[in-house]
Amino acid sequence: MNDMDSEVLPLPPRYRFRDLLLGDQSFQNDDRVQVEFYVNENTFKERLKLFFIKNQRSSLRIRLFNFSLKLLTCLLYIVRVLLDDPVQGIGWAPILWVERNMTLWALQVIIALIGFLETMLLIYLSYKGNIWEQIFRVSFILEMINTVPFIITIFWPPLRNLFIPVFLNCWLAKYALENMINDFHRAILRTQSAMFNQVLILFCTLLCLLFTGTCGIQHLERAGDNLSLLKSFYFCIVTFSTVGYGDVTPKIWPSQLLVVIMICVALVVLPLQFEELVYLWMERQKSGGNYSRHRAQTEKHVVLCVSSLKIDLLMDFLNEFYAHPRLQDYYVVILCPTEMDIQVRRVLQIPLWSQRVIYLQGSALKDQDLMRAKMDNGEACFILSSRNEVDRTAADHQTILRAWAVKDFAPNCPLYVQILKPENKFHVKFADHVVCEEECKYAMLALNCICPATSTLITLLVHTSRGQEGQDSPEQWQRMYGRCSGNEVYHIRMGDSKFFMEYEGKSFTYAAFHAHKKYGVCLIGLKREENKSILLNPGPRHIMAASDTCFYINITKEENSAFIFKQEEKQKRQGFSGRGLYDGPSRLPVHSIIASMGTVAMDLQSTDCRPPNSSKLTLPTENGSSSRRPSIAPVLELADSSSLLPCDLLSDQSEDEMTPSDDEGLTVVEYVKGYPPNSPYIGSSPTLCHLLPVKAPFCCLRLDKGCKHNSYEDAKAYGFKNKLIIVSAETAGNGLYNFIVPLRAYYRSRKELNPIVLLLDNNLDSLLQCGIIYADNLVVVDKESTMSAEEDYMADAKTIVNVQTMFRLFPSLSIITELTHPSNMRFMQFRAKDSYSLALSKLEKRERENGSNLAFMFRLPFAAGRVFSISMLDTLLYQSFVKDYMISITRLLLGLDTTPGSGYLCAMKITDDDLWIRTYGRLFQKLCSSSAEIPIGIYRTESHMFSTSESQISVNVEDCEDTKDVKEPWGSRSGSGTSHHRPHRNSCASDQSDHPLLRRKSMQWARRLSRKGHKNTSKTAEWINQQRLSLYRRSERQELSELVKNRMKHLGLPTTGYDEMNDHQNTLSYVLINPPPDTRLELNDIVYLIRSDPLAHVTNDTHSRKSSCSNKLEPCHPETRDETQL
Repeated sequence: MNDMDSEVLPLPPRYRFRDLLLGDQSFQNDDRVQVEFYVNENTFKERLKLFFIKNQRSSLRIRLFNFSLKLLTCLLYIVRVLLDDPVQGIGWAPILWVERNMTLWALQVIIALIGFLETMLLIYLSYKGNIWEQIFRVSFILEMINTVPFIITIFWPPLRNLFIPVFLNCWLAKYALENMINDFHRAILRTQSAMFNQVLILFCTLLCLLFTGTCGIQHLERAGDNLSLLKSFYFCIVTFSTVGYGDVTPKIWPSQLLVVIMICVALVVLPLQFEELVYLWMERQKSGGNYSRHRAQTEKHVVLCVSSLKIDLLMDFLNEFYAHPRLQDYYVVILCPTEMDIQVRRVLQIPLWSQRVIYLQGSALKDQDLMRAKMDNGEACFILSSRNEVDRTAADHQTILRAWAVKDFAPNCPLYVQILKPENKFHVKFADHVVCEEECKYAMLALNCICPATSTLITLLVHTSRGQEGQDSPEQWQRMYGRCSGNEVYHIRMGDSKFFMEYEGKSFTYAAFHAHKKYGVCLIGLKREENKSILLNPGPRHIMAASDTCFYINITKEENSAFIFKQEEKQKRQGFSGRGLYDGPSRLPVHSIIASMGTVAMDLQSTDCRPPNSSKLTLPTENGSSSRRPSIAPVLELADSSSLLPCDLLSDQSEDEMTPSDDEGLTVVEYVKGYPPNSPYIGSSPTLCHLLPVKAPFCCLRLDKGCKHNSYEDAKAYGFKNKLIIVSAETAGNGLYNFIVPLRAYYRSRKELNPIVLLLDNNLDSLLQCGIIYADNLVVVDKESTMSAEEDYMADAKTIVNVQTMFRLFPSLSIITELTHPSNMRFMQFRAKDSYSLALSKLEKRERENGSNLAFMFRLPFAAGRVFSISMLDTLLYQSFVKDYMISITRLLLGLDTTPGSGYLCAMKITDDDLWIRTYGRLFQKLCSSSAEIPIGIYRTESHMFSTSESQISVNVEDCEDTKDVKEPWGSRSGSGTSHHRPHRNSCASDQSDHPLLRRKSMQWARRLSRKGHKNTSKTAEWINQQRLSLYRRSERQELSELVKNRMKHLGLPTTGYDEMNDHQNTLSYVLINPPPDTRLELNDIVYLIRSDPLAHVTNDTHSRKSSCSNKLEPCHPETRDETQL
């Protein structure tokens, strides 16, 4: 059997190599059969049908020829009427007989023969078994009426002058025109406009009615008043327009009957045509029609693709897109699969937008709809995800398909894509610009914990504003906050810049300080011509070149600025010695910034810079070791601070390593530097982080349950040294990676690393177990499950109420919340009858009426960075159309990308020892000269008293009122201070009220006492009344405090930490971006800094780092060893 299987049979003769070369000679003897296909199309009838009907181009020619014949017959009829000399006859003779010369008769007979033969041929080709269906068609009957009599006159000459209603061929011409238009669109392979066809049909119907009525009345009146064609046409126009002058009227009954018939036909046909036209018009209004090819080739337009268009998204896009002057002539074509919303329709009817915004109902997955939007001619395509969907992954899948469809249809059109989930980002990596919502959201929430109000800072930077918000407000902080909010990021080539051109060949830090001192602009980064990466604060080692692209923060870009030199500058040029910028009483006031029509006039200060070793800017010797951070203090002693910057940071971290060993009873957590071993999704940027030496077991990650490795069951047992950061989220998604990485980045000091607790169950017991009383920040992430609200704006209802509850239970806790809709920010930390909040609400409405894009900026939770909406970052994608670098700069600021040599965002707090610097300009010089850090703004907190009514909305006021009420009955027993800080009688009573039935039991106890004798009745009654009043007058704050303490006791947690929580809500905070140099520093100001990369020059400066470390203390050496291992 195996031998049989292994044998190879010889090839048949026809498959031998010789036969393959010479051909198969035995083919004629083969039994194969050749099969022909589509033989049914080879018949004579099918070939005719292919030529006359099926083939688009040939049938179009046939229909065009037929249309021309019908028009020619109508024209010959008019010629016959004009040549006819009617003779007044008797009876029906003038109606039945006309005068027709031989030439005209011959032409009409030839045309009739051609029409008859063509009609018979088409009847034969379109015959499908029912001949009567073909015979009783209106077109066939009209054709027979106009052709058969002419053919009969060939064989019977006496009938040559018989009247034949040739003018009815106008209806056949109309029918041929409709078919011709349809064949024309089939031939050019383009979709026809139903609106155009319907208008054409209506117009042709009106012409046919007028022509038929004119010719019919003129012929019938041959037996009456003998009207001409012109008078008959005049009569028809007057009659059909319902004017009816009565000067021309039909005289005989046949013409009168014809008029009645024509009016009836018009009343039936025209309304049907108009109804169809109106229906198509309404459908076109819904679908949006087309964006014309001519406009697409002559004008510029962008396409916005969304799954559902809401009024907030539309207005954000339009306001931000058209805020740039060079985009005023652009058209915006919106491609959306849903019908236009009523609010959107109302907005698009405003003349400001109706001439520039075109709404098309269609899908980006259909090439026809993309062709309607002229996507291949578009300047850009914005594809936005629907963040209101419950399943955000499904929303991303729709966005990905739209991006693929657009790329397939118009590969040269730039794509701007918004993705919700980071794991889906790699599918649209081909897009020119991609913004991942969860990446930015979590990174912004993380930075809010260590750099307060980072979300507000980034939001203000990516919104276009002139800085005119709040300038009419009586509040100083609102005017300053609104003016500084107009700062944005701009770019310019250094060789073309008046701001930075004079600093060519100088260091980056030198250029940044002097540009801020002289022009008030903040240089934050640059890009080399040969390198595409943007570097934020590359440090003092970087030497500025004329080909560098500079990125700076300013009210407006340099091209829109005018330069006005001060008188001091002129005196300097003449040789006079003037005072420095920060010398005594001659210091200039705040920069005068005049924004008018996109142009800014800026007062330039003296160009004479103060030497770095000025006595006023040098840290005093007695404060040198205590008032500054350890990482900055040693640098002040060195002439070249740039060479010591990496070792300076490392020495600070080594001291952090030694610090925990001095504490007793606390666990020392060891960290190593490295990259996370596992990436949660494709496309995540690798970041050097602080990592545990050994991966922690999964069982140890559960905080509220012990395991075999440890027995800790709450946050208190862990003995964390730093305050906790609690993240309240619905699920532990991949986006949390971007929350953890910025908080564990290598450039963060180890003593500043806060424990991170992920809270998936948001109830009071879970909050207490995870250590909320030991937390510094609570981050509340918007829940996906709440997106299913029937009303869109109710999607944030659950989050808002839960945050309000936590705000009332833990008033001193910093709660950072993310909302879906920015308009819901007004409900955060809601005070119903707070007059100041009501005034801010009126200010917001006034700013919105003035056309501001940042009307919500004065809401206190947003200004303080306690709440933000990720939808506010949609403008980041819109701005990228004009500023293609904005996404890169934002990702660098948020720590999502770590480019080698680029700095990072951090913050420092102004203490009592730092107030000697006095102004922001002096601080700028101090930071640049000592640590090469670039400040970009200030986070300022001010005390403010909120006035509330008796409704006990504000917690502080409640406590004060409660204290006043208790003072009267207890007099000297109650000391000064708040009710929860001092042990007075009321607080003791409230401590005894742990039982929930205290009030009821106290009333029963009071009744039992009242049943006893009348001994000391008056004193007892008075004491009972005072007890009752003290119970009923307990403030809401005390009741909430008792509730929390009861739960903590039930869980076995100590209540000492909660007693220390005070209410610090009587403050307001706001962000000042790039404030003027003479802005006074205040206590507790937090300055935003861009610190240079400490690892940028470690490998190149090994020798200088060793020499500098030799002058330091011993703690530098362990960190040096760690760095060498890395």
